[in-house]
Amino acid sequence: MGSPAALVAADGAPADDEIVRRAQAGDHDAFRMLVERYQGRAYGLALRVLRDEEQAKDAVQDAFLKVYRSLDRFEGRAGFYTWLYRIVMNQCLDRKRRDKSDREVEWNDESAAGVLNASESAASPAGRDADREAPDVAIERSEIRQAVARAIDALPEDARRTIQLREIDGLSYKEIAEAMGIPKGTVMSRLHYARQRLRELLQETGNDPMAAGEAVEGKTGAETNR
Repeated sequence: MGSPAALVAADGAPADDEIVRRAQAGDHDAFRMLVERYQGRAYGLALRVLRDEEQAKDAVQDAFLKVYRSLDRFEGRAGFYTWLYRIVMNQCLDRKRRDKSDREVEWNDESAAGVLNASESAASPAGRDADREAPDVAIERSEIRQAVARAIDALPEDARRTIQLREIDGLSYKEIAEAMGIPKGTVMSRLHYARQRLRELLQETGNDPMAAGEAVEGKTGAETNR
């Protein structure tokens, strides 16, 4: 049994720990309180990831169904919302990849540059305008994208999934950490490893973006803190 302070939120409403305990004991009203407390935040998260209202609603509904079915296994090591966040995020990512293999992702110029930590100038709007005027450069970029996709396939599963969440799904480091259940520092180290390994793989196959004039540099400090 938690302390009285732990059982009451700042606004006087029951704290999550108390509501979860009651829901685990079979109190359906308590579970409904959890849904009402967090469905708005869960929907906002799903909408940011999926960018489709109906899909977001379905993802949240499925997430709460999963929460209900597995609530007895929730041990409270993390906060309830952290646990819910992870479930909602995974539901969203499953939907985004439902019709294609986890390895069959679409890489555009920006995501292909991003996985290699390309400089901002390489992916700037001005640079893209210039490319549209130079077919040979456009072809070269296409070849680089294909080479990056092949190199991504060769990464270990953890590194591959992490870099896809970052560059394809556009998640912040914090969101990736929540979705994968790992510390933010681990996310950053996996991304660093993945980018370094990708550069090595591209060099081994003669497809180093440096040969196409892409400067492989670190991104701005503002991004590394996202």
